[in-house]
Amino acid sequence: MPIITLTTDFGLSDHFTGVMKGVILGIAPRVSIVDISHQVTPFETTEAAFLIAESYRYFPKKTVHVVVVDPGVGTARRPILVEAAGQYFLGPDNGVLSMVYLKQPSTVREITNRKLFLGTVSRTFHGRDVFAPVAARLASGKVKPASVGKVIQDYLKSHLDLPVRTGTRCWQGCVLKVDRFGNLITSFHIDQFPAVRERPIVMIPGVAKVEKFIQTYAEGEGSQPAVIVGSSGYLEVVVNQGSAAAALKCGSGAPVELSIY
Repeated sequence: MPIITLTTDFGLSDHFTGVMKGVILGIAPRVSIVDISHQVTPFETTEAAFLIAESYRYFPKKTVHVVVVDPGVGTARRPILVEAAGQYFLGPDNGVLSMVYLKQPSTVREITNRKLFLGTVSRTFHGRDVFAPVAARLASGKVKPASVGKVIQDYLKSHLDLPVRTGTRCWQGCVLKVDRFGNLITSFHIDQFPAVRERPIVMIPGVAKVEKFIQTYAEGEGSQPAVIVGSSGYLEVVVNQGSAAAALKCGSGAPVELSIY
């Protein structure tokens, strides 16, 4: 059974998510639809990029992933199809798929075949009129990637999860996402910074200093923020049974500095 996943900032209080599913099922009634998340912080492409990059590897080959966080909908920004890791990714060319094609050998196509769209295309709802019908046709096998549009090389490459070295012991990164518990998931991956387990560190999300490294949430002391390696391998700033985001007044996209001594 073909699979389509959906990742959006539409939320669940409006009709947008349901309508996209209706379009998909109208074209490919046998498809299985999986919701990754519809609670992406509005307009936060970095957060959506992180979510899909952490999700796709757990799905089978030929899965079609639709990622619609699209503040530039209706403008000159292009809809694209990315073929990577034996799967398909559909979304706007605004960096939302960057963490996929920067990690995997990829073929990127501009979606230009209007015959695959849903009738008249709205300037404000490409999730319904462009991405959902193209995804359904890909998943059902009714069209091949080559018929979607030509391969392009000038797509937007946002190096979202690659911290920049700013000194001998210092790097600049960002908050990729704030999860439901208020944990600040940063762009520093343990594979790149293994020394944090053994050497003194200072992490500054926003303006606050965090110097304690812990192995488990339970090691956190009171309301004091600490740094932990999350399940994705990225360093997170956390508060045991509390919200680091609230305590430090930080959100997605906030700058984060890391120093290792």
